Amino acid sequence: MVRRNSILIPETEARRGEMGQLYLAAGESVGLRLWDEPHETQKTCTARDYETVGYVLEGRAILTIGNESVELHQGDSWLVPKCREHSYRILERFRAIEATSPPGRESHLDDALHNHGQHYCPDDVLA
Repeated sequence: MVRRNSILIPETEARRGEMGQLYLAAGESVGLRLWDEPHETQKTCTARDYETVGYVLEGRAILTIGNESVELHQGDSWLVPKCREHSYRILERFRAIEATSPPGRESHLDDALHNHGQHYCPDDVLA
């Protein structure tokens, strides 16, 4: 079980989310998570009501935000702005750390079933 605002979250206590992410430490304003995705994976296009920054530990992926695509490599970092439609195509095993603000796991912001079609943003922001 993950405890909110804990100083230390041992890996053995980290919870796995519905999308495969491993939830790490989190506070009131930011949450950390680890992705370990197999190669040749296409992630569904989504928009979330939080900002995401990430850092590639290993592997390659293509990140598409709107009409712009970039290839992510080991050592690269990226930003997905709040409520921007985006998707990932995993080219080879991909390990990355992401921070979300506010924490994606709070108030079910990450829960795929709760997000009604993978979008969890006010309609006027997505328009």
